[in-house]
Order: sequence, then structure tokens, then C-alpha cells
Amino acid sequence: MNWLRSFAACLLLTIGFALAASPAQAAGPTCNGKFVNPITDVCWSCLFPLSIGGAKIWPSGRPDTSNPASPICACADPLPRIGISVGFWEPVRLADVTMKPWCFPNLGGVRLSPGFDIGQGYLAGPSMVGGRSQSTAKWHVHWYVYPLLYWMEILTDFLCFEQASFDIAYMTEVDPLWQDDGLSALINPEAIVFANPIAKAACAGDCIAGTVGLPLDPLFWCAGCQGSMYPLNGNIPASIGHVQSSRLALSRFAYKMHRQALAWGTMGSAGLCKKYLMPIMRKQQYRFQMVNPIPTVSGRFACSAIGASTMPPDAGRAFPAGGEDMGYLVWRKRNCCVL
Repeated sequence: MNWLRSFAACLLLTIGFALAASPAQAAGPTCNGKFVNPITDVCWSCLFPLSIGGAKIWPSGRPDTSNPASPICACADPLPRIGISVGFWEPVRLADVTMKPWCFPNLGGVRLSPGFDIGQGYLAGPSMVGGRSQSTAKWHVHWYVYPLLYWMEILTDFLCFEQASFDIAYMTEVDPLWQDDGLSALINPEAIVFANPIAKAACAGDCIAGTVGLPLDPLFWCAGCQGSMYPLNGNIPASIGHVQSSRLALSRFAYKMHRQALAWGTMGSAGLCKKYLMPIMRKQQYRFQMVNPIPTVSGRFACSAIGASTMPPDAGRAFPAGGEDMGYLVWRKRNCCVL
């Protein structure tokens, strides 16, 4: 099965990382984590609601994005075809969010020794003692290609599933834009427009909307209850907890992927036939589910929207020691024209 082959590749990769770990790193901060169990650590109810056209045929208690009203759709690529418009949520990416460079919580908590100093000076966070460091955090993100539904062959030959193998698609340790506020302005020069009290006050409405239902896409500079989307890096100036600041870092990273055309739009009528460019990320397209250190697998807030309050689902899910090694499963809304 595809998921077994992907797991085997992941295991071999982890063994390689473990063999690469140097004695100096082994004596450094411990990297905490575990492999994600695709059966027990995944909130399978986050697949829903499932819709055909504008009608929900498998509703759930979770808010959903708007779907094309008509159940009939037509595409011209690669060949003209008519199909049925369906909408669902798909687990497609896995993310490490950690304060420890080269730490991979979702690969069993192994640390890689790259053999050079790049990314090593980034280690800092709320756990440091004294002054401003007590309220700031610096996070790294590792972005995995993780099309779980395709691996597990839940629906054979379903063209709407992303068909790919496990891979580490991005590591921020090697990205200078992720570690410097000035350099990050190269991809988000508009940040200066929203660096004012009025723009920041508007994020309170996004916080409420994201917690009660869906975040407000027009307020693209806001990450709801977590803070501001800008700058698009892992420097969190107002960290009030590991869960809050790690979710903000992940939200910024997802936005960064869209800005760099490494992530695309899949929701709405425009996504029925193919993915499309989305340089300003629509927050409603994503849900984040914690899988490390303690998975959230049930309840309405198990896979929360970007900017939703972390109090209902994630309170008490970061350990006092080692809680800075987080893992999230990224769910993406998909509208697709099925043959």
C-alpha cells in the first residue's frame, strides 16, 4: 500500500538523521516528538462536512467555506468533461514547529547535524531568562508533503486527492528570509501599511470570527487571536504561550508559501478544475490539527481555523519541558469536479 511505502521512506529518512547526529548536538537541547499514527493521531471527522454543489450531504459541527451552488461542473483541461462538484477537507501537509534548529518532532524527535552553523544561532524563546526574551519566541518550520488520504487508498483512483509521496518540502533553517525581519520585507513589502494601531485593532474581529466560525479573509494581515501575519517569518514579538506562538508561526509560514507560489488555491469555483495562484492566502482554506506533543482528535475545535482561540482545544497540551517542539497536521479545503 502507498502509505506503507511512505512510512518506510520516512523511517529510512529518520535513521539517516539519527546517524548524522553529532555528539555535540546530542549534548544540546533535547528534541522531543513522536511519529504520527495515521489511525489514532488523526482527527478523521475533520474530513467533513462533505458537500455536493451547495448541499451538505455529510454535515458536521464544524464551519465550512462556501461551495459552488451548482452540483454540475464542466472543465476543459486536459480534455472537455462534465462532472459533479464536490467539496471536502483533505490532510495534505505535516509541519514541525520548533525553537530548536534541525529538530524534527514529527520524525520521532530526532535532530540533524548538518555539519555547518546555518540556522544554529536562531535558538531563542520564551524559556530564556531575562528581559525581552521572556515574551518573544523564534520558531523554525519544516513542511512535509503528507497526502494521507492518497496513501491509505481510502478511495482508489480518486483524482481529487493529491497524489504524491512523503517528502520534506521546506526547511526554514536554510531560508535567510525566515530569520530576518528586514529580508522578509522582500516578499511582504505591504507590511508597513498595516503596522498601525487601527489595522491591529481590526484583528480583534478576526479573532472572534475565527473562533466562532471562519476567519475573515479580507483581513489578510491578521492571524486572529494569535496576532499579526506580518512579518512573514518565525520571529514572534508577543508570545503568550507555546501553542499560541507556534500556531502563529505556522500561519505565517503557510502565507509565505502562497506568496512564493509554493502553495496554491484549491477552494471555491476557481479550484474545481485545477489549482490556482493565491499570492494573498485565504485563511479559510486551512485548518490546523495538533499532533505533537498531544494530538487533538475529537471535538469541534480539534482542527481549528487560522486565528481561532487556542483556549478551547489546546489548553494544557504543551509540556513545561520540551513544549517548544510542536507538530501540526494541515487540512486544506478542496473543491473538485469529479468525473
